[in-house]
Amino acid sequence: MFMIFGIPGPLLFGQLLLGLINGAFYALLSLGLAVIFGLLNIVNFAHGALFMMGAFCAWMLLEYLGIGYWWSLLLAPIIIGAFGIVLEKVLISRLYKLDHLYGLLLTFGLAMVIEGLFRNQYGSSGLPYRIPPSLQGATDLGFMFMPNYRGWVVVAAAIVCFVTWAVIERTRLGAMLRAATENAPLVQSFGVNVPRMVTLTYGAGVGLAAFAGVLAAPIYSVNPNMGSNFIIVVFAVVVIGGMGSILGSILTGFGLGIVEGLTKVFYPQASSTVIFVVMAIVLLLRPNGLFGRV
Repeated sequence: MFMIFGIPGPLLFGQLLLGLINGAFYALLSLGLAVIFGLLNIVNFAHGALFMMGAFCAWMLLEYLGIGYWWSLLLAPIIIGAFGIVLEKVLISRLYKLDHLYGLLLTFGLAMVIEGLFRNQYGSSGLPYRIPPSLQGATDLGFMFMPNYRGWVVVAAAIVCFVTWAVIERTRLGAMLRAATENAPLVQSFGVNVPRMVTLTYGAGVGLAAFAGVLAAPIYSVNPNMGSNFIIVVFAVVVIGGMGSILGSILTGFGLGIVEGLTKVFYPQASSTVIFVVMAIVLLLRPNGLFGRV
């Protein structure tokens, strides 16, 4: 068995893979938060609950309708995104002109209600969701065996993150979205329906959370608490990357996942706090985050 820095190679690479997997979920969830905050100025504390709903949606599609994993990757983000649109229309749209605190309190309350409803119906023990047959097994990389599904999660998350960044930063639609956040009346004077654009943007951010939930379902047990286990760390990732920064959320999510994985190898006691230590250091040196606007 070969060693790296005195650590068995398979152990080190195994923890790096786990870090990449966690980083994939951090990136996807923080990306959705960054889209919603950067374009709508809403601190969406319900994001973790919507991530959980994505996982439960995949489980329900399989359990009640016999719809498998691949279709769930498409249908769950659409279904939960539509639910997010209803939330935005009925509740959140009333808070755009108020202080950020009101949006945070509303979405925090929504998260508690949603999690409570699912906990009352399904309990807290967790429900299994099997890995699709085409992604079962593992691949021998020579230095470690990589589970196929976990490799797929990292690739899928990276592709979705890149496409989202490209749409927002490199397309005409993204330009209109960014312009609407700066001067909505001016953009509306050109015939753009800004309220509809805002609503669809919120739905898209929620859809990203649901997509992450479907990816997470075969790895973590599908349970009402799975969103709350992620959301605090994800908010730290968003703060470190820079509130509202799309690229910052993606790079910071993957990067901090790797940092967390390496910490579990070299200093396991600090693995649960290392991200918050990094956040404190970044806020002291660069209050707007690594990629935030100065």
